[in-house]
Amino acid sequence: MFRTLGHIGRLGRAAWTLARHDAIFPREYQESLPAPARVLGRVARLVAIRDRASNPGERLARALEELGPSYVKFGQVLATRADVIGAEFARGLARLQDKMAPFPDGEARAIFERELSVPIAQEFAEFGPAVAAASIAQVHRAVTKDGRTLAVKILRPDVEKRIARDIAALRLGARLAEGLFPKSKRLEPKAFVETVARSLTLELDLRLEAASASELKEAAAAAQNFFIPEVDWRYTTKRVLATDWIEAIPLTDTARIQAAGIDPLKLSADITDAFLATALDRGVFHADMHAGNLFVTPEGRLWAVDFGIMGRLEAAERRYLALILHGFLVKDYDAAAEAHFMAGYVPERHSKADFASALRAVAEPIFGKTASEVPMSRVLMQLFEITDLFDMHLQPQLVLLQKTMVQAEGVCRSLSDEHNMWKASAPAVERFMKRELGPEGIARDVIEDLRRLRESFRKLPETLENLTEAAARLKEHPLREPARKRRGVPGWVFGAVLGAAAGAGALWAVLALA
Repeated sequence: MFRTLGHIGRLGRAAWTLARHDAIFPREYQESLPAPARVLGRVARLVAIRDRASNPGERLARALEELGPSYVKFGQVLATRADVIGAEFARGLARLQDKMAPFPDGEARAIFERELSVPIAQEFAEFGPAVAAASIAQVHRAVTKDGRTLAVKILRPDVEKRIARDIAALRLGARLAEGLFPKSKRLEPKAFVETVARSLTLELDLRLEAASASELKEAAAAAQNFFIPEVDWRYTTKRVLATDWIEAIPLTDTARIQAAGIDPLKLSADITDAFLATALDRGVFHADMHAGNLFVTPEGRLWAVDFGIMGRLEAAERRYLALILHGFLVKDYDAAAEAHFMAGYVPERHSKADFASALRAVAEPIFGKTASEVPMSRVLMQLFEITDLFDMHLQPQLVLLQKTMVQAEGVCRSLSDEHNMWKASAPAVERFMKRELGPEGIARDVIEDLRRLRESFRKLPETLENLTEAAARLKEHPLREPARKRRGVPGWVFGAVLGAAAGAGALWAVLALA
């Protein structure tokens, strides 16, 4: 009970903090809000501190920083969607991507020395102040005694406790949402929170992040222009991670990108290709692709950092995703609808033809359009209405994928108004479809089916033995039931089982020799 009260208190603190910063229904948006929201906004501003930042996005950013790391993650996603929340609002939130206040250098050095059990001076010729700070960790530039330059990432002190408290409060919030607003169950708030909680918990162990960086480096080979820095395992522990230092321009600095003469349209296409190629080809993708985690060299090479949140897709999910995207790309809405039904995203009670028509209504107005021509806020609202109309539930296994798609597309829009998401998506999707549905994919499917069949036959003797034992026990201790319902097992059943066993044994022998 006391723990629940504590979580309610934290939710109340969150509301209070947002109100104090005038970040709940901010005054700048009063005219566009519904009447109840305007009333709540006026009440909230009674406790707001005067002379806060004029930019509503910056006010929200400061409130989220005060609330903690989990809330900052939410703000980072919003910061990439200037087309939805407005350019000014997004600029105010941009500070959450890499410009948060760092913790003192002395603490950072102490954490490093405690984790590695060696003095910094013994390992490094230089160990500079924090060059970037985010919600969970900060990064220092360091030079080893042999002249190698590294980016050393160090977790914030006590960040684990803060995230644990945030997650507990979010879980309570999800339960309250389902209880007070039954319609929210379709959005699976509990499952959503658990997915976020899992990714945040994994992010607190930098050894796992190092492994993810290594895995994504291998997967990046599937993309046209995507690079991952090498991990230095000598200086990697639970709270410390070292990688090669990358001399490049952060994508938050659009002025420097423009001054360097980098083609923003190609860069946007590279980001889209990097995300889709790794997700489809290798089933792994960078799941925190905000502008603060992406860099580009003057030569145009795209680099990513910060691998704490990694998304993964099973083979079946990758195929469904590719079929859906390919259906949109070639305007085959029936095929896209079929893929949704095959994946179980839409309940079978609905009409595939109706759903295909709904997909057409979303896609046709934006097909082939550039970012400047597509009102994404309206598109997102239409998609939400369609998911409601067809009883589509949020898919927990796809939360990170959907979040990253929104994030990456927002970054692309910020780089170039001419970005065309259809054109940029096509190469990665077509490569995947050619491999999966062409001769190579068919051959691989046949081999996989044979492997599964062989494995089933390997287990057949054990299965038959278990059935025999069960039959013997049943004979010794028959079930008590009315006499009229007792029936012997027809002889043809035994014959069929024995025949199947004999055939299975022969086929298993053939496969075993293959």
